[in-house]
Amino acid sequence: MKKYRFLTPALLEVEEASQFYESNRPELGVEFLDEVDETVQRILANPRAWKVLEDEIRRCRLRRFPYGIIYTILEDETILVVSVMHLHRHPSSWRKNLKSD
Repeated sequence: MKKYRFLTPALLEVEEASQFYESNRPELGVEFLDEVDETVQRILANPRAWKVLEDEIRRCRLRRFPYGIIYTILEDETILVVSVMHLHRHPSSWRKNLKSD
């Protein structure tokens, strides 16, 4: 089984988005978390299938929410989630996460 991990800023992004959705409608935050998990599973099943943004950084979009999981594949094939980013933000805003973890 392939391994994965989130950078700390990416975990905070997930938490913030989940809280935002939960405040708009009960259970929507949980649905967002489920969608993040499903998207991570899609990445694990075929990590090189998703769009390359630059170098070895890739993005896989969530199906239901306007978010993308920004990740890279480490030398040991671990998936490193760099950001869980709202797709209407500046396209390179994920870069700050690489510097902060």
